[in-house]
Amino acid sequence: MKHLFQTGTDPNAPVLLLLHGTGGNEHDLLPLAQLLSPSSSVLSVRGSVLENGMPRFFRRLAEGIFDEEDLKFRTKELYDFIAEASETYGFSRDNVVAAGYSNGANIAGSLLFHYANALRGAVLHHPMVPLRGLALPDMTNVPIFIGAGTNDPICSATESEELASLLQGAGASVTVHWEGNGHRLSSTEVQRAAEWFKAAFPS
Repeated sequence: MKHLFQTGTDPNAPVLLLLHGTGGNEHDLLPLAQLLSPSSSVLSVRGSVLENGMPRFFRRLAEGIFDEEDLKFRTKELYDFIAEASETYGFSRDNVVAAGYSNGANIAGSLLFHYANALRGAVLHHPMVPLRGLALPDMTNVPIFIGAGTNDPICSATESEELASLLQGAGASVTVHWEGNGHRLSSTEVQRAAEWFKAAFPS
């Protein structure tokens, strides 16, 4: 998978897995990584699916309707890639925290839904429920931040609440931060995520 890796200054800090939104690339969320955990190594991945020329992490059939088979395939592809990257770059596979926005948050959520111990934690900006009807793995002690919009036209407040409830039901420690900025990733939302990160993963 097309990606970039940056070695951090603290080898014990969580490795940040950056996952962009639709039409983004592996450079988009680097400023977010600096705010969340400036000493962390960064593995930033570009989605390998194109929708009208825009990179995504999996196909969708329409706005808000996922191609579930492709989602499962791409989730496994990403899961395997993280393991390969940990070997290539010499970081602990058990020390990866995802930070994703929109489509990237959805594939991060799918990792959590499909694989036990896929992630040590996650920062999910404007995610949807990736799949329904799954028996979720045990997420005890997995801290998760959800940035949600009270008026998000793509991901409704009800959807955000449902995702939080599903994750909590699997044992995760979930913090939901609400904004009134639609589907946009605002500076205040990012600041709240950074404050949460420092509390969830103290150095």
